[in-house]
Amino acid sequence: MARYIFITGGVVSSLGKGVASSALGALLQARGYRVRLRKLDPYLNVDPGTMSPTQHGEVFVTDDGAEADLDLGHYERFTGRSANKMDNITTGRIYQQIIAKERRGDYLGATVQVIPHVTDAIKEFVLDGNEEYDFVLCEIGGTVGDIEGLPFFEAIRQLGNDLPRGGAIYVHLTLMPYIPTAGELKTKPTQHSVRELRAIGIQPDILLVRADRPVPAEERRKLSLFCNVRETAVIQALDVATIYDVPIAYHHEGLDTEVLAAFGIDPAPKPQLQRWHQVVDGIRNPEGEVTIAIVGKYTGLKDAYKSLIEALYHGGIANKVRVRLDWIEAEVFEQEDPSPYLERVNGILVPGGFGERGSEGKIHAARFARERNVPYFGICFGMQMAVIEAARSLAGIEKAGSTEFGATPEPVVGLMTEWLKGNELERRASKGDLGGTMRLGAYKAELKAGSKIAGIYGDTAIEERHRHRYEVNRDYRPVLEEAGMIFAGMSPDGLLPETVELQDHPWFIGVQYHPELKSRPFEPHPLFASFVAAALEQSRLV
Repeated sequence: MARYIFITGGVVSSLGKGVASSALGALLQARGYRVRLRKLDPYLNVDPGTMSPTQHGEVFVTDDGAEADLDLGHYERFTGRSANKMDNITTGRIYQQIIAKERRGDYLGATVQVIPHVTDAIKEFVLDGNEEYDFVLCEIGGTVGDIEGLPFFEAIRQLGNDLPRGGAIYVHLTLMPYIPTAGELKTKPTQHSVRELRAIGIQPDILLVRADRPVPAEERRKLSLFCNVRETAVIQALDVATIYDVPIAYHHEGLDTEVLAAFGIDPAPKPQLQRWHQVVDGIRNPEGEVTIAIVGKYTGLKDAYKSLIEALYHGGIANKVRVRLDWIEAEVFEQEDPSPYLERVNGILVPGGFGERGSEGKIHAARFARERNVPYFGICFGMQMAVIEAARSLAGIEKAGSTEFGATPEPVVGLMTEWLKGNELERRASKGDLGGTMRLGAYKAELKAGSKIAGIYGDTAIEERHRHRYEVNRDYRPVLEEAGMIFAGMSPDGLLPETVELQDHPWFIGVQYHPELKSRPFEPHPLFASFVAAALEQSRLV
């Protein structure tokens, strides 16, 4: 029987519930337990697919094509378990399902209300499909007191009574701010947050207290007393140098021990944390350093590229080097010469994105990398811009462009309306809803034997996750290959270009998919490991 751990947050957002949930899941997994992590998001969007990256951060995509919260990326990276569309749900999706049922008459004329219909739908989601797991960790987005989160808090309160005794516990993550003028950490924000939670009917079993300095024993006793939590269950969560330090730090503070004690599991299996120590040691003690320029359009919020950042760090771990990131807003290159910005870097990465803004700047970055023999990695939109640059500069197609930006006489990039996935034909309409016109999820690709990318993968058959509307137009393949750009990977039906590379360049690869979504600290994605290795080689030539 699965046991349930509900993780809530208070005081302020962005305290790191996702990382905390992931680290706890990793600790339980290190003790031999089977773990599943799920995210409950209170916003009204059906999914984050149409939300701005500068507001919400990246959209994480699962193998089965779900557009999900970025915390699912943390879940996958920390546990190694691939998430699916049933690991993330929003208020919008809950209401969409309930209204569809109401229209069909499934409620037999009953008045549809938040309680019990919405809360029952949430509970059904939480409990569904957990038979093979020992622990299910459910993170509730937002903070306690948010109006939109109330149905979720009510649902997990009810589950505390519905499940067998000892079947669920509550972990509450809060902030203990340091007030410089007073010279002390303050417990009052946590007290108020717990009071709000208890008013809803939830008594936390464990307090996970974020702080930028050690929490004195007296403050822990104070929180224990006023929040009605055992003193040993007041766990300090201090800032660490890398998120991969979090499982070790939380274990040192006794979080996993306290969780198992709350379930009455004693004695508990000892955790095997050797691989976490190895990862952290690799990060703390690098043997070299490379600088990678990320030329993007959402650089104002680094969470918009969360999986990308982590995948680059994983590439650094694979090569025993520190990866420094140089963030450059793509629009800068539309006004200024990119040379002063890019001459000092060892590699250039142009990530995915949507829309025309910054596109010419990304094209200039690709041109610089091609002409100066700097390792270049184009992901999704970054591949498309590299192809357009090659079409203009190498193939002489001066008006090469993308139909994403409007009508163009040379649509090197355009909207494909149908393709094969396995044995089934998939279609999309150019005028369809934004949330339903993308190629989403895992797709297979066939790589050309002898190509650089096939050598990196060590295989000619791969499967990677996609999230995009537009495709490189295969009709331009002959003229581009004649100019030196090789279409090294295609979809199995031969319709959709998946990877390109330059034959006379140290490392110039573009991929239509998002390899960063499958990278793990223990299993760095081969493309990122190879890219960082190429950047390291370039740094030795400077």
